[in-house]
Formats: sequence, C-alpha cells, structure tokens
Amino acid sequence: MAAPGAGDPLNAKSGEAPLAQRIDPTREKLTPAQLQFMRQAQLTQWQKTLPQRRTRNIVTGLSIGALVLAIYGYTFYSVSQERFLDELEDEAKAARARAAERASAS
Repeated sequence: MAAPGAGDPLNAKSGEAPLAQRIDPTREKLTPAQLQFMRQAQLTQWQKTLPQRRTRNIVTGLSIGALVLAIYGYTFYSVSQERFLDELEDEAKAARARAAERASAS
C-alpha cells in the first residue's frame, strides 16, 4: 500500500484530491529539489497575499497616524482652553494693588 498522498492523485472512493500534509524540514530529510519546491511554494503564497497585507498595513498606519494627530490636536485644544493661569494672574494683580494701597495708606 502506498503512503497517503502518494500515487493516484484522486482518492478512488470519494473522487477528491488528497489533502496536503505539513512537513517539518528540520525533522525529515528532504532532497534539495523538495526544499527548492517548498521555497517556491512559500514565495508564491507570500506574493499572493502581499497586496492584501500592504493594504492592511497602510490602513493600520493611517489609523495610528490619525489617532496620534487627534491626541495632539486635543492636547493643544485643551491647553488653550485652560484659564486657571489667567485667573492666578488676575488674583496676583489684585493682591499687588491691595498691597500698594495699604502701603500708601500707612
């Protein structure tokens, strides 16, 4: 009896092609031709998924960039809205004016 996946390309019982088996090249001895075929198959798969990955990477980069710009913009907006320093300056001016009045009254 032949090894699974070897011999007849179609399973005689169901008429389906046998499933690909995962091979660990570190455990099994493979010929240089088999290793070259594996590299070629991996390269083909990588090239097939490259446009999809590139699109995802662009979308992810733009999303992260938009988030950074939003945080940066919000920080500037919120700092420009802070008026507590203005209030402190007004209180300091009023305190100086009172001190000047007391000094001139004495």
